[in-house]
Amino acid sequence: MNHVVNFAAPALWLALLLPWLVRFLPGKKSSRFSLTTQFALIFLSGLVVLALGLALLGQDGKMMTYLGLVVTAATVQWFMRKGWPG
Repeated sequence: MNHVVNFAAPALWLALLLPWLVRFLPGKKSSRFSLTTQFALIFLSGLVVLALGLALLGQDGKMMTYLGLVVTAATVQWFMRKGWPG
């Protein structure tokens, strides 16, 4: 159980902190999703990235996996905040 919790911890913390920290960014773009939905989408996408990193690289905790986790979480948050121009 300890391994599973430690495996998911980076995705969990990123999913908990990112929606709150994004509120301090300049601009008036608000998300159309609730904080719970934002947490769930970021957490699930993070778990997928961590699992893919483990499967493709053969080892947990590689920096490339964590880079993918951060980029994926930021992209999901960007889509939820309607970050595209227009």
